[in-house]
Amino acid sequence: MGRIAGRFARVEPRRRAWDLVLGLLSDLPRKNCWSIAEWAGEARPDGMQHLLGRAKWDADAVRDDVREYALEHLHDEDAVLVVDETGDVKKGTHTVGVQRQYTGTAGRIENAQVAVYLVYAGRRGHAAVDRELYVPRSWICDPDRCRAAGLNEQTAFATKPELATRMIGRFLNAGHRVSWVAADEVYGGNPKLRSALEEHGVGYVLAVACSAEVTTGAGKFRADALAARVPKRAWQKLSAGAGAKGHRFYDWAVIDLAEPRPGCHRLLIRRNRTIGELAYYRCWSPVPVPLTMLVRVAGSRWRVEETFQAGKGLAGLDEHQVRRFTSWSRRVTLAMLAHAFLAVVRADEHACHPAPDGLAPLTCNEIQRLFTAFVRPLRDMAHRLRWSAWRRRHQARAQASHYHRQATNQT
Repeated sequence: MGRIAGRFARVEPRRRAWDLVLGLLSDLPRKNCWSIAEWAGEARPDGMQHLLGRAKWDADAVRDDVREYALEHLHDEDAVLVVDETGDVKKGTHTVGVQRQYTGTAGRIENAQVAVYLVYAGRRGHAAVDRELYVPRSWICDPDRCRAAGLNEQTAFATKPELATRMIGRFLNAGHRVSWVAADEVYGGNPKLRSALEEHGVGYVLAVACSAEVTTGAGKFRADALAARVPKRAWQKLSAGAGAKGHRFYDWAVIDLAEPRPGCHRLLIRRNRTIGELAYYRCWSPVPVPLTMLVRVAGSRWRVEETFQAGKGLAGLDEHQVRRFTSWSRRVTLAMLAHAFLAVVRADEHACHPAPDGLAPLTCNEIQRLFTAFVRPLRDMAHRLRWSAWRRRHQARAQASHYHRQATNQT
């Protein structure tokens, strides 16, 4: 918290940001402004809401602090930047960026808010270092709706690959270097993102659809058509990394592509050893690299799922109840900081204090439980009664407002 203290001009928001991050790291079942304010001993949630919505501080500057903090402790010469999006299912239509769209969180089309994240994944650990909210075109075409949600009037529509390009550019412009980027089909099928990475000299292993067309020395083919021509001897059994139940072994094959642009272009194919399901990746590197390197990068993409799971489960990344863009960016950035803290403590413990025989290494979940046990403030009955009265008053006002709106619409 000392790293971001200078981003707050006044002591009150600085202290409240401290309480909010502690609340995000707590064991609360729901981590919104109401529950965190009560946990912190405040009589009302107004202060937390003011911190996210109206207080003067720069969330983007704090985002940069989070990135520097994570890289300082998790730095790895072989690290991979992983891009992916995650959605939060929402009700109503007023929350910024919400519309009916596909989200992997629900596995179907839902009324949801979607954001794209950049995750730094190395051997010491992984953490989100940047974020961009995906604002659908339907919002951009409605200036009044954008204005009500706090979006800048100059906000233009940007696809998810364009948001990814923007975040990777910020990472590189900050003076950091990374050799590889990994992402799924949404990003692998975008030629502009691939060209931008090649211009920066950053290699990539990006998933593509089976219908993606690639050019070889024998002509242009669909990816699945090429896979059908791979001889049996070309497949190699390799691990894509260690999982919770051991190494993830797949069969892999690689095909050289004929591209006019410089560098080594390849198509990587992964085959499930049990059901035979195939997955395809467009790969590029400034110089030729062994198949094992491409497999390692492809396997790094799963780290983003672990980051989302820990960020949501331990730091309340998806439990924000805010509607405006400023509040969203601030809340998500502080949640990223909370998760980065857990990731850094885990990395330092594994490096400096290896687990003794008979004990599993400390996980982020266990670190959170231990941390909460030391910092959770005491509760008194008067405090609980004050919050009970506040909740009941708020619920009564909300109920009266709903009934009034319903009666007005009927008339």
